[in-house]
Amino acid sequence: MIFFPRRGPRPESAGWWPAVLPLVLMLASDYKLRSREVDQAVSGSADFTVLAEIGVYACAALYLAHRFGLRPPTRRITGLQFAAWSFAVYVAASALWSPFKSLGLVRGTQLLVTAFVAHAVATRATPRDLHRLAHAFIAIVLASVAIGVAHPFPRTSRTEDRFNWLYVHPVTAGVYLSVALILVLSYLIRRREDAGHRLWHPIIYAGAFVVFAGSLVATGTRGAAAGCAAGILALLASARGPRGRADTVVLGAAVATVAALAFSEKILAFVARGETADKVASLNSRTELWALAMRAYSEEPVFGRGLGASRGLFLEDIGLGGGHNAFVNALVDNGTVGTAIFAALLLTLGCVLLFLARHRSLRADAGLLIGILTFFLVDSITTEGLAAPANVSGIWLFILIAWAETLRRQGGDVPAPRPHEAVAVP
Repeated sequence: MIFFPRRGPRPESAGWWPAVLPLVLMLASDYKLRSREVDQAVSGSADFTVLAEIGVYACAALYLAHRFGLRPPTRRITGLQFAAWSFAVYVAASALWSPFKSLGLVRGTQLLVTAFVAHAVATRATPRDLHRLAHAFIAIVLASVAIGVAHPFPRTSRTEDRFNWLYVHPVTAGVYLSVALILVLSYLIRRREDAGHRLWHPIIYAGAFVVFAGSLVATGTRGAAAGCAAGILALLASARGPRGRADTVVLGAAVATVAALAFSEKILAFVARGETADKVASLNSRTELWALAMRAYSEEPVFGRGLGASRGLFLEDIGLGGGHNAFVNALVDNGTVGTAIFAALLLTLGCVLLFLARHRSLRADAGLLIGILTFFLVDSITTEGLAAPANVSGIWLFILIAWAETLRRQGGDVPAPRPHEAVAVP
């Protein structure tokens, strides 16, 4: 049952951990000071960086276990929480029949820790805690862009003309930048009654928007750019109600017309990225990879080949690791059963967010989450992160789940009624 509490005092914050723990997991998974070939990860070899990443996940789990204990939930979980745990448990269990057991077991454990953190946030955090997380994420991405500009790290032959920072791949950098861009836009367009969660001056959000947009174009990540555009449209259409949808149609048509007339050559150059027509048509060899993936799926269609299998199955044939598509990746690793659970999780999350967006007091936050989810769905056409553990996309999926549950549990930070809205009581 979905319950929205009456208007009342703002709930107390849960503390620092709801904002810090998810971000720490993200940084440990994606931010590297060295580069490794895919076959080294698949083989299960561990260096200091890998051990440090595992240690961060272990510390997060130990902290929550020490603070809250390990016990069955005291209240009935919601359908969304059940779908999230079903996905996490099944994917982690699939490591038992993976041909790359070391990789699968580590990734499966990391996924369970991520679900544990998200469940703690969903049941104990306040909406304000999640907004602190969002602002901390924006600050991290701003600092990352500064690092990438000030000290570019060595790049591979495939990424030497594309912007990134540290040894973060441009595709992963594109995800960070797109989510941050949608976040700052959400805080910029909020009405006065929804602006209580703004922690900075609007000029800072506007400046960050320009920085993120320019950096995203510089990464040359076409999937993230397309997903970001779709996410922005979804945000504008859902965060401001029916009027916002009308404004989005008018603004979208105007911007698309101007872009097509004035920047057509630059847009085509960004899409082509210096590659041949055949390369672009194959989505940078992804269509060949997907053909091999469907062949692998047909051999183990029910339960899949196990977590991590897609990272190593195609290296010898095509030189690419991973499914480069969330649903293709899920089909190969988790089979029809796992893919159905994954699809059910996304569908449940989408329905919950659409329901929350119908409530005026929750519309701004729900619209933000719808925008981010839309970005990930579009971006997942060309990258597998949403269906894979221990990366920014997979962790943000669980943050969206926790945020939606927090809104549904507490009804958001609903402001007190204005004087002219007061109702006289006889």
